[in-house]
Formats: sequence, C-alpha cells, structure tokens
Amino acid sequence: MAQEFDPAAATAAYLAQLPPEAHAKATAYTQGGHWLLLWGALVAILVAWLVLRSGVLVRIREKVESRKARPWLAVFMVVAADSLIETLLSLPWSVYSTWWRETAYGLTSQAFGGWLAEFVLMAVISTVLVVLLVAGLYALMRRAPRSWWAWGGGLVAVFFVAVMVLAPVFIQPLLNDYQEAPPGPVRDAVVAMAQANGVPSDKIYIYDGSKQSNRYTANVSGMFGTARIAMSDVMFTKGADLAEVRGVVGHEMGHYVHMHALWIAGAYGLLALVGFFLVDRLFPIVLRLTGAKGIQGLSDPAGFPVIGIILAGLSLISTPLFVSVIRQAEVDADRYSLEHVNEPDGLAKALVKTIEYRAATPSRLEETLFYDHPAVGNRVRMAMDWKAAQATTDAVR
Repeated sequence: MAQEFDPAAATAAYLAQLPPEAHAKATAYTQGGHWLLLWGALVAILVAWLVLRSGVLVRIREKVESRKARPWLAVFMVVAADSLIETLLSLPWSVYSTWWRETAYGLTSQAFGGWLAEFVLMAVISTVLVVLLVAGLYALMRRAPRSWWAWGGGLVAVFFVAVMVLAPVFIQPLLNDYQEAPPGPVRDAVVAMAQANGVPSDKIYIYDGSKQSNRYTANVSGMFGTARIAMSDVMFTKGADLAEVRGVVGHEMGHYVHMHALWIAGAYGLLALVGFFLVDRLFPIVLRLTGAKGIQGLSDPAGFPVIGIILAGLSLISTPLFVSVIRQAEVDADRYSLEHVNEPDGLAKALVKTIEYRAATPSRLEETLFYDHPAVGNRVRMAMDWKAAQATTDAVR
C-alpha cells in the first residue's frame, strides 16, 4: 500500500534544503528590514525638517512670484527643488539601506558606481513624477480647499494606474535590457500557458536582473496593452527548471488575470484619501511644531515638506494595512498558479530559493505587520496541501 502523502513533512523537507545558518542569515536580513521602515521614516522627517528650517523653499517661491502670482510655476519650481534637495540630504541613508546592506548580505553584486548612476537616474525620474502628481494636488487645494483630499485620493489611484501602464515602455528599459525569451522549451511552455489562460503571449521577456540584484524573481508589469511577463536571468543561473518556470510564471499570470494592479491602485487611492484628510487637519499643528517661517498655509508649495512629514508618519503607521492588501493578492496569485498550472513542486522549489531575502517562518504577528508576501513556509505548505488534495482526487477517480 502506497504511503499517504504528508503535506507537513513535505513542507519541512523543502525548508530543510537550506542549512540552519542560511535560515538564520535570512531571518537577520528580514528582521533588520523591519527596522529600516522606522529609521527610513525618521530620516525622511529629519530631512524635511531641515529643508523647512532652512527657508530655501520660501525664498524660491517668493522669487518666482515676486511680480505676480504664478501658482503653477511656483509649485513646479518649489517641489522640484525640494525633491532634489531631500534626495541629496538622504543620500547616505540610501547608500546604506539599498546598496551597502544588500552587498553585505550577498544580495547584490553591483558596484557602487553602477548603483549610484542608476540612483541618480531614478531620482530624476521620481522628481518628474512627484512634481506632476503634486502639481495636481495643489491645483485641487486651490480649486476645492474643503474637499481636495477626497479628490486627491482619486487622483493618486489614476496616477498609479498611468505609471503602471507607462513604466514598461518608458522607465524599465532605462534600467535593464529586456530580451524576448529565445525559442526553446522555456518559451514554448510560457506561450502555451499564456494562450491557455487568456494572457498575451507575445510579450515574454528575460531581463538582466542580475545587474542590480542576486534575487530569484520574476514579475508581471504594465497594464492593458503594455502588460508583459519578465523573468530575471537570476532564475536560470540558479537552476530554474521547467516546473519552476511554470509555477512562477503561473503566479505572475494570476496577477494579470485577476487585475491585482487595480486592487493595489484602489488601496493606494483609499489610503491616500485618508492620509490627505489627516494632512488637511494636521498641517497647521505640524507646521507650528517645525518652527518654519514664511509658509502661508496648506496651499503654499513651500510647505510641501510639512505634508511629507505627516505622510511619512502615516505611512509607517499604515504599513500593516497596506502590506496585508498586497499579501492577499500574492495568496490569490499562488492559488491561481496551483489551480491553472498545477505545479506545486515547481512552485515550492522556486519559493525556497527566495528565502535568502524573505525569512521562511516568521511569527504570525510579524507576518501580519510587515510581510507584503506570505511567509515562504506558509506558501510551500499551501502548495503541498494542494498536492495532497489532488492526490486524493486522483485516487477517488
């Protein structure tokens, strides 16, 4: 009589593929990342306070409007200056948190010069995007001073969708080289899956993700006509077989088919609405606490760092809520992969390779508060439970 499949034992066997010291290193990296959320918020608040106390933004606004009111130009000039100044002041923190720490844990092989060049490029792109979004928010403040925060939530959601649509075409190619997956078993398998699941099969890419990171990963990006599936070359240098590719790409197809990007856009919009409502109420209090001079109220762009201070604090507090939304989308994508591709072992093998940057077995509280993906241990167990259920179904048949 065949031995009954034990999902718990199978899960333990997969997690045991990594030695205890690798799990300990992953736990240290992951839990250290939780502290980065706090220190990052404090750095953002400190930098914004320094800019406010310097009075530089007030002087820029006064110079722009010295002869007549030019609100649009004032917003563009002040917010662009603030974004660039704050980026420069927080550069040491960015070096530590996104390059030095990743290097120390063996998660990137990128030289500092390469990292810095990409950082500068993304700083410019981010500044342009921030200026466009914030110009819209300040326009709402001027036109609807009592209800701007409600309209602002909708603006954030629409802006997020627009960036999602445009990023694969205009932003991502600036950072990485995306090549169509070459003819062969991998491409054939992905094309067959795409056609079977109503996913565009003409945009399947492999990109040089190893340029920035040693993480085993894939993604779906874009929306509507720009949507595409991209696999990092790290997947293949770490020995991804067809079962893994099918399991991972099935997960990414789940994001596309169930339109999780729109879920997240809606969540951003709702959180922004609440955040802007609180900004509307808290702005005078926080402005007074900073001791900044010359700011003429909420609609004065020179007070933009005050909004940044408030949102930095609110973002930190709301982390558990937002990561929970994303985590549910990830669970749904795993379920989609299992239901439509049926590669539980392929998915499990791939997940084990992500443990180096996501501790496998956190406490339930830690996962709830900080994890934007379910813990790897839970995801592997879900795959093994699926495998057991399928074995039972097959036996009944």
